[in-house]
Amino acid sequence: MIADEKKEEVREAADIVDVVSDYVKLKRSGSGFVGLCPFHNEKTPSFHVTPRLGIYKCFGCGAAGDVFNFVMEMEGVGFTEAIRELADRFGVFIPQEEEPEYDEQNYLKEGIYHALRFAGLFFYRSLIEREDAEKARAYLKNRKFTGQTIKKYGLGFAPDEWRGLLESAQSAGIKEKYLQEAGLIKFGRNGEKAYDTFRNRVMFPIFNPSGKVIAFGGRVIGKAKSAKYINSPQTLVYNKSEVLYGIQVAKNEIRKEKEAILVEGYTDVLSLHQAGIKNVISTSGTALTPQQMRVVHRYGDTLLIIYDSDNAGQSAMLRGLNIALREGLEVRLLQLPEGDDPDSFVKQFGKDSFLEYKKKESMDFVSFIVDRDKQNNDWDGNPVHKKKMISQILHSIAHIPDAVSRETFVLHLNQKVKVGDRALFEELGKELAAVKRNEAKEKQRRRRYNDNNKAFSNNDINNYSQNNPESNRIPDGRETPVTNEKPEQPTQKRMDPFEKEVIRLMLEYGRKMVEYIGNLCNADHFENDQLSMFFEDLINRYKKGQEISVEVYMSYDPPYPALVSEIVMDAYGVSEKSAKRTGVQVVKDSNPYKTAKSALKTLKIHYLDRLNEKFGADYLMASGSEKMEMNNLLRDVTRERTRLETNPSDELFPDPEPDNEEPTDDQIS
Repeated sequence: MIADEKKEEVREAADIVDVVSDYVKLKRSGSGFVGLCPFHNEKTPSFHVTPRLGIYKCFGCGAAGDVFNFVMEMEGVGFTEAIRELADRFGVFIPQEEEPEYDEQNYLKEGIYHALRFAGLFFYRSLIEREDAEKARAYLKNRKFTGQTIKKYGLGFAPDEWRGLLESAQSAGIKEKYLQEAGLIKFGRNGEKAYDTFRNRVMFPIFNPSGKVIAFGGRVIGKAKSAKYINSPQTLVYNKSEVLYGIQVAKNEIRKEKEAILVEGYTDVLSLHQAGIKNVISTSGTALTPQQMRVVHRYGDTLLIIYDSDNAGQSAMLRGLNIALREGLEVRLLQLPEGDDPDSFVKQFGKDSFLEYKKKESMDFVSFIVDRDKQNNDWDGNPVHKKKMISQILHSIAHIPDAVSRETFVLHLNQKVKVGDRALFEELGKELAAVKRNEAKEKQRRRRYNDNNKAFSNNDINNYSQNNPESNRIPDGRETPVTNEKPEQPTQKRMDPFEKEVIRLMLEYGRKMVEYIGNLCNADHFENDQLSMFFEDLINRYKKGQEISVEVYMSYDPPYPALVSEIVMDAYGVSEKSAKRTGVQVVKDSNPYKTAKSALKTLKIHYLDRLNEKFGADYLMASGSEKMEMNNLLRDVTRERTRLETNPSDELFPDPEPDNEEPTDDQIS
């Protein structure tokens, strides 16, 4: 254990105001500081920091403690790790031989952080030192990124090797387990040989606010036939819905400027920072989330959103508007000239021109929406459209938590549209009621699935399954047991559309889709016994390298031909009827993997509902420690179901690997 005198040395060296300010925007109040509590949502500051005593206290939720408690809560680490983090930050030496015993969760998290830190250094050194990184260096040079920017943001290069990072990490004593948990390696078809996730890519490390590497984004070099960007999966230390790219550099600048600039991509952040505009962040390729807006609000009250001038960028900007307003941020919007993004604009015109353009052209959201729509539509000649746009704006105003601000924006809207403030306030009342109804439903749903005690762990449920074979469950991501015997025909149960959809996609799109879906679910996710049997047979054929198609299964013995007919024909029945009636042919799968993600999300939610029912019944029959175990499992299931239900399917599941990305065992070797 760390000696008591060392703990006190760290406590004395660690400035609690400095540490808390990484997460909370503090203002001087008498002999202390006050800010919005990071542990619960509030609009009036009730979180107090007293530097003389080295403590914090929230008079809203009751959270309190010293600098160690604060780091433990915010970083999700144990007591000893919090001490070591603060010791590193404030220059206090702690001998390594005083290494403590960790509990399993903290030990795993530390191993993941270590693997990610090693990978960051490996990628950076590869970019600087390796001859085969010349294309990566040329790409960054072409983007006009300086060596200082590259170093500050830790940019790197993933070599075009199957096991470059893996073998280097193993030589340094890092276990495969930590590399896999960090999303840095994957396993081949047989599950035995591992290979690097990122290869032949320019690497963009993603940091948390305290400066730890928690994930990576990798951009392909050249015109390779693979996804332009691939990103780390969700891990124990990386939740993409809570992360903002560049926050570790921008946080203090946001405090200073009292404004955060939100852009779309990594290179926009880098170019603006390099030009001297440092209060800039991005969402790492995800849609804007409430969690990200809470992070922004820790450091500043104003958010300027600058997305690309194309339709997709503008639509994304407006989708994020209500989320930012609901957080209580003052939101301003800026549209750059057509064809420009922040990266290209600042490189062409420089910092001063950018700041001047921002000052002149950025608008509050009411002015932005009205002025933009007037330019694109016949505002005065189309009263129906005008009414629709006014309702849309009022709906956004209804998300603002402060009543005075809402009234101010309604009066501002009236100046722009000349309708009459009485009518606008009446319409706002309707929108407010609708927003409050939705919020009430959301709170009810959250109360129903409330679980703040423990993050979901597949291992907990897997351990239960191993100890309780009758649960008959196969863990996610593992190979489905295969036998050479044909299974008995099970009892007939109803077939849910989403279960049929998963089988249909595997049938119609063959091996690539079977591999994709097979890595994300297993036979136990299907409630219908016949579809579960069908899934197992598809996996069996895949592993044997056999053909997978509708035609193959139509030649099978019963019940497969009847199942195929029901699954495939049912999928197109509605489209064909619609085509006959309207003359318009509907394409079932414009993006089959997007369809798969949606079906998988529903499949998993229903599976968790069944698990919840089973664990609930087991809980009633359990006693003592078994009851506690079942209670933990119930909480885990509830937490995972909430995660699935509250996140878009595109964020829950990875994109498929490009065709040329899947290695053979010989390639990995």
